[in-house]
Amino acid sequence: MDSRDPLLERLRPLAERHAELARHLAHRETIADREQFQALSQEWARLDPVVRAGAELEQLLREREETERLARSEPDRALGPLVREEQARLDGLVEACRLRLAELTTPRDPLEAVNCFLEIRAATGGLEAALFAGSLFRMYSRYAERRGWTIDLLGQHPGEQGGFKEIISRIAGPGAYAALRYEGGTHRVQRVPKTEAQGRIHTSTATVAVLPEAPEGPGRIEIPSQELRIDTFRASGAGGQHVNKTESAVRLTHLPTGLVVECQDERSQHKNRARALSLLTARLTALRQAEETQRVHAQRRDMIGSGLRAEKIRTYNFPQNRVTDHRIGLSLHSLESLLEGDLDPLVTALRAAQVRSAGAGEGSG
Repeated sequence: MDSRDPLLERLRPLAERHAELARHLAHRETIADREQFQALSQEWARLDPVVRAGAELEQLLREREETERLARSEPDRALGPLVREEQARLDGLVEACRLRLAELTTPRDPLEAVNCFLEIRAATGGLEAALFAGSLFRMYSRYAERRGWTIDLLGQHPGEQGGFKEIISRIAGPGAYAALRYEGGTHRVQRVPKTEAQGRIHTSTATVAVLPEAPEGPGRIEIPSQELRIDTFRASGAGGQHVNKTESAVRLTHLPTGLVVECQDERSQHKNRARALSLLTARLTALRQAEETQRVHAQRRDMIGSGLRAEKIRTYNFPQNRVTDHRIGLSLHSLESLLEGDLDPLVTALRAAQVRSAGAGEGSG
């Protein structure tokens, strides 16, 4: 085995600390000191999966080197296919182990555990773009159902022939933001619209923005009441006679930035106001966390772009039953199941790419 493997070299201090902790934890003096024993035990528990994965990687690299040596020393053609098959198997195991180590050693974003706001807007393509925005919302709704999350509508503007010009929702559940955080950007669809008589394929786009819900506690933005203008109005859209009788919808305007948030899908004005305030807080938090607080929607504009086809992050090609994520160069021929909410293959691949990127950045430093 090549002992100069960069990843194993970075793990050696952790393995040494892990062994040192094990020795300390075996001492009677440490066991007698409850506070010290607890602290050292917690540190040992954090290091243990990393050290175990490192030992597994070291063993796999040793086995792979032995297999390569066998391939060089055994010219027997009968053994060739078996050796190559074993090499491929070990290559896959090594890659999986490296990825697991990268996940274990990459600091977790504390926002990954929070709920999120999902904003979908029709972009280029007119009526077909609105229909596509509706398809995306249905896809994310089905995915939320599969994960056991709840999805609450905050506001919507239906398209003239279906779908949505804009739809904003809150998705709540364990790992909601962690799974959906990579969905932000311009999504492109290539399909034959129902209104196309000659069967020509049209290209349309919709934009998606995913914002983490600001967690309670220190660091959460508190918006002074004097910075808010609160307007109430009658909700529009589906909802029966009730929406025409009471001013339950709420519009919040953040005066310093001009940021405007509406919520009208609850019958209670109080609930609409609370949800609108939560969404406004999330948007302001996103702006504050950007390198510079620019004008209104600066951070969100970076995320969703202008909706132009050239800015796409993903293409949904109906004639070929293909979805392609352009950021990681992944194409899947399972568009139908994806639109039914089977997003896990994409979510997993995007997460893995992010982990590899973080690991590469750490290694280069």
